[in-house]
Amino acid sequence: MTAAKTRGTTESAETAEGATAADGTGAAEVLAPAPWARSGSDSLRVTAVRTFLCAPQGCPYVIVRVETNQPGLYGLGCASDPQRTLAIRSVVDDYFGPMLLGRDPHDIEDLHRLLLNSGYWRGGSIAQNALAGVDVALWDIKGKAAGLPVHQLLGGRAREAAEAYTHVDGHEAGEIAERVLAAAERGYRHVRVQVAVPGTDTYGTAPRDEAEARRRRLRAGSWDSLSYLRHVPPVLREIRERVGTGVELLHDVHERLTPSQARELVHEVEDARLFFLEDALAPEDAAHFGQLRAAGSVPLAVGELYHDITMYLPLLEQRVIDFARIRIPTLGGLTPTRKLVAACELFGVRTAPHGPGDVSPVGMAANVALDISSPAFGVQEAAAFKEATLEVFPGAPVPREGRLYPSEQPGLGVDFDESAVRRYPVTEPLEHDRWALLRNTDGSVQRP
Repeated sequence: MTAAKTRGTTESAETAEGATAADGTGAAEVLAPAPWARSGSDSLRVTAVRTFLCAPQGCPYVIVRVETNQPGLYGLGCASDPQRTLAIRSVVDDYFGPMLLGRDPHDIEDLHRLLLNSGYWRGGSIAQNALAGVDVALWDIKGKAAGLPVHQLLGGRAREAAEAYTHVDGHEAGEIAERVLAAAERGYRHVRVQVAVPGTDTYGTAPRDEAEARRRRLRAGSWDSLSYLRHVPPVLREIRERVGTGVELLHDVHERLTPSQARELVHEVEDARLFFLEDALAPEDAAHFGQLRAAGSVPLAVGELYHDITMYLPLLEQRVIDFARIRIPTLGGLTPTRKLVAACELFGVRTAPHGPGDVSPVGMAANVALDISSPAFGVQEAAAFKEATLEVFPGAPVPREGRLYPSEQPGLGVDFDESAVRRYPVTEPLEHDRWALLRNTDGSVQRP
């Protein structure tokens, strides 16, 4: 069967025998396994790698399904990057999938390194997301084959549940404080607060009215860093005064400041007593984190944009961050990320895994497996999944009283309804890029 290239669902090579290559020219080559690999008619092997595109949450998901010759045994992985969905699908379908056919899915370390090195110019967010989709699916298979949840494969429980944080936003301190307290009543002890800045397109805030919503859809708004610096710190301080000290407050800058502006912000938000300040600097400016540390005592978090675990190492060694914002899909899966988490533990840095709506329930389940098993865990970002998303992903992790509990089912504990997914196709390739096409007041391009 030729790999289908339809919008919404994409299937790569179906089986090791008789599979048709992506170009339709014949059977996909089954590459020879390593000499020491298990062999024999009873050995487990990969028979198909399939990719699915869907958008039940509104943003595009790339889901990878790795199938085996054992009936009913398959694994699911999340390769989602909503801006480069089709490129990631191609890497899985055209390169990684055919290379996996006939191989033993138990050999995760070997397969991860094999796929990583298969592109001589290795790395980058597109290849790493594709690799993560395959890698997490292999961990799912290993857990199912062993009859154990993935967190047990990672060392077992270090805690009963993972503390989660939710998001609130608003235009005035009073309304934001009310929403924080409402979240606290639902059991959340950690709440991210985003403050709308008048006259500027502010990250993480809902539009005030339909006119503003239309401007945002058209990306006609612009970003004003100076207005942000004047407006946000006093609002954060007032929110703290209104809610007291019984709830932790977080705030995301979303890499929109220069290093000098970030230093000013750290100084100005001291009295807000934040649990952490996220992405005060872009990855390109990471060398300035030492100056941010010297500017105040506000805990600093960064990392959701990093696509290589080695990008964190200077920050860990210099002890200039407090939380690593890890994104398992972009880092290449559980195999490299669990090593980063171990390094965080050694350097006294806590983890705060990335978990917005564009990380699928499969990716969230991988997050929870790490959260539960690592002493380095700090807090988990938790998206509010829509009913459509819960329909497509039975077993999706859902917070209960502000906490995420691990599944005790073998593997990740999340399934994928292929019949339901067809009702939620993805949008055109550039449609989801619109939110990131931000410009400054002078017309220059701004980081999103």
